[in-house]
Amino acid sequence: MAREIHHFINGKAFEGSSGRWGDVFDPNTGEVQARVQFATEAEVAKAVAIAEAAQPAWAAVNPQRRARVMFKFKQLLEENMDELARMLASEHGKVVADAKGDVQRGLEVIEFACGIPHLLKGDYTEGAGPGIDVYSMRQPLGVVAGITPFNFPAMIPMWMFGVAIACGNAFILKPSEKDPSVPVRLAELMLEAGLPEGILNVVHGDKVAVDAILTHPDIKAVSFVGSSDIAQHVYSTGTAHGKRVQAMGGAKNHGIILPDADMDQVVKDLVGSAYGSAGERCMALPVAVPVGDDTAEKLIDKLMPEIEKLKPGHSTDPDAAYGPVVTAAHKAKIEQYIQMGVEEGAKLLVDGRGFELQGHEKGFFIGPSLFDRVTPQMRTYQEEIFGPVLQIVRARDLEEAARLPSEHQYGNGVAIFTRNGLAAREFAAKVNVGMVGINVPIPVPVAYHTFGGWKRSAFGDTNQHGPEGVKFFTKIKTVTQRWPTGEVADQAFVIPTMQ
Repeated sequence: MAREIHHFINGKAFEGSSGRWGDVFDPNTGEVQARVQFATEAEVAKAVAIAEAAQPAWAAVNPQRRARVMFKFKQLLEENMDELARMLASEHGKVVADAKGDVQRGLEVIEFACGIPHLLKGDYTEGAGPGIDVYSMRQPLGVVAGITPFNFPAMIPMWMFGVAIACGNAFILKPSEKDPSVPVRLAELMLEAGLPEGILNVVHGDKVAVDAILTHPDIKAVSFVGSSDIAQHVYSTGTAHGKRVQAMGGAKNHGIILPDADMDQVVKDLVGSAYGSAGERCMALPVAVPVGDDTAEKLIDKLMPEIEKLKPGHSTDPDAAYGPVVTAAHKAKIEQYIQMGVEEGAKLLVDGRGFELQGHEKGFFIGPSLFDRVTPQMRTYQEEIFGPVLQIVRARDLEEAARLPSEHQYGNGVAIFTRNGLAAREFAAKVNVGMVGINVPIPVPVAYHTFGGWKRSAFGDTNQHGPEGVKFFTKIKTVTQRWPTGEVADQAFVIPTMQ
């Protein structure tokens, strides 16, 4: 019988009563390995009530002591890295090396959160008026929530709860129901690190749990990462209920390749960024835009043999280029996009359909695919495939190449490959995309900067983690104080006038 995964509320496993469950697969075998409980609206409300009761005492803990919990959590993450990576790989399907990278990028945000005493410092003006000083302080919002996707079950929860909890908030995490074990384990490690019970709670579920979070009056802010349609729903519903919302959506990242680029390096970067983690990354690079037909032909000549070397494999195989995709339904969706590309007239140079891994024929594996002669009018170009599929869209010049990402509905990331510093500088300044890489294929900012796209890749005005994360999970209070002495004491304090 498959093991059961329960909610984590008030520092311990909580068995819900909805009677609704979701299957958690092992993507390597196609078999159900666990069942995860789905929360009712009342169970979400219970988690919120517990968080609300626990939060004031946590907010009263000074920032330095809150930082010590983060330091201890960082240590525990490092000590348990292998366990977390294996657990993550077994439910998501990414190879163990990628799974460790998932944990590591989350850990880097925890490192940033260790600096919370400095990050929460306000401003101070002495002598703003006679005997008057003005200062500001950042204070926690109260109970906040995060709704996270399947593709980074360690990193993205830590992006959210690390900063939020360090700021003094209590947190409700609703992770993906496809790979829920790692988020629960992270909550257990936070407790072991010294976090009080009730500050980090994990509730599992589907739309019922999501909408309960979005409409609960005591949840003050919601952070979300997922598809754009759901991101828009989260943003509109959450803000309609008076919440602060940041909702990150889909992507279709482009790599612009100029004729002077180091083609060997470009090919290496494209293979890793387009096919790594089976393309299940919002910062994958699924569109290559060579400038000029000569550049396109050189790219294809060097790219084809490298793609043919790529071998999907079991998540625990150290020689596998990437593992299976997360579910059978997602595999079928990717294969439908490949067929759609053929029907739309794109030239399929490498077909990843029909791949089977010996001994794991029922696993959710799909081989790498490559299209040439893709045009902006094709649905396969306009939509996010989220799989190991690379599309080549040829451009006549840099101006045409730059228009492609600038005019696309998504604006998460873009990269340019060139030796021309002036071209790269102008491209970075003008392109209508939120994150830019120059000879960097996956321009995910480091933890002390912030992550966020433009257009339908992000809804809301505040980015994830970094200083923007601190801003999102706190509210600012400004104090004007007066300690008059002598003649100043005899003056009335009034709103300034022209007199």
